[in-house]
Amino acid sequence: MQAPADASNPWIALLTLSAMEIVLGVDNIVFIAILVAKLPPDKREKIRKIGISLALVIRIGLLFALSWLMRLTEPLFTVLGEGISGRDLILLLGGLFLVAKSVHEMHSKLEGEDAHASGGKGPSAAAVGAVLAQILALDIVFSLDSVITAVGMASQLWVMVTAMVIAVGVMLVFAGKIGDFVERHPTVKILALSFLLLIGVMLVAEGLGQHINKGYIYFAMAFALIVELLNMRLRKVHKPVQLHAGSEQQIASQISEP
Repeated sequence: MQAPADASNPWIALLTLSAMEIVLGVDNIVFIAILVAKLPPDKREKIRKIGISLALVIRIGLLFALSWLMRLTEPLFTVLGEGISGRDLILLLGGLFLVAKSVHEMHSKLEGEDAHASGGKGPSAAAVGAVLAQILALDIVFSLDSVITAVGMASQLWVMVTAMVIAVGVMLVFAGKIGDFVERHPTVKILALSFLLLIGVMLVAEGLGQHINKGYIYFAMAFALIVELLNMRLRKVHKPVQLHAGSEQQIASQISEP
């Protein structure tokens, strides 16, 4: 068994773990960005900050309750010869919720049901409480993954807590920009929902005892995002020239003249 990364140098462990926590926080940012898009513009930033802050509170709370967290890995019952623990149940339920939510959001986006559901008033019909409840539910699931990673990479509590604070600080700085970018570009939003769908499937698999390397999912989505950014760049370069209204009228009059 390998020693934690900070056994020789806690600063190297802090840097490595901070980078890892930032990567693991991407799914949290994307999920919050999609949910707060349903809120009125004047409430989005506040709810976004509350959601990310809740994630930090939950993660630090789990770190200070490591003995309870470790007990979550003990099997509660057996299904088809496979032990199911409390952690497995949380991951399974969280994964199913994320899959259902992603599919629902994709359907609403593609079928154009958002405007109909809100009576044409846009995101103002969304309930702040419902959005916060959904953010809190997924914060708990994502926090389990984050804390388990931290415990595996470091042995000193201050290293883990500091890394999480740094990661959440980065999330707070960039969450708004990422959310606005996703909302402005429908194809990127579909990619983000596909990413969340993959994460949900991975959580379900983890809950059933099947480990899937998260790096594969991040690589696939990063590749898809790069392709879409290149497509966006290409569409902008080859954007058709729009004639001014005056020019159009002048051309029409010239054509109509004998």
